[in-house]
Amino acid sequence: MRHRRKTVRLQRKDGHRRSLLANQACALIEHGRIRTTVAKAKALRPIVEKLITLTKKEDGVHARRMAFRFLRQASSVKRLFDIVAPEVADRPGGYCRITKLGPRTSDAAPMAYIEWVDLENLVSDADIEDTAEETAE
Repeated sequence: MRHRRKTVRLQRKDGHRRSLLANQACALIEHGRIRTTVAKAKALRPIVEKLITLTKKEDGVHARRMAFRFLRQASSVKRLFDIVAPEVADRPGGYCRITKLGPRTSDAAPMAYIEWVDLENLVSDADIEDTAEETAE
């Protein structure tokens, strides 16, 4: 029986899936909004929200090491603790939003944006314009 086994597999092996989600989490922390498929966005949201909760519960070295263990990028961990966590400190949960976009032109996969709810506080205007230009291409 599969009781309490709620892992979204994304048709990938365990190591590949973990690397994919870690890279997408780093991109979300860095850019504030990323464009991906709906399935990947739904798999990414609980992971990122648990990382934010980790930063709120503990602010010490142990929490940073636990975040680094998953993300594996020191710059993303630093940005997570120094910029993202203080901005959402008063929010009780629900740090990410998924906005569905429609089908991708090449294979009709359903696409979505995953972004921080407090996006305007976390990302500069230049970063938002960069992501807008990337999606237009």
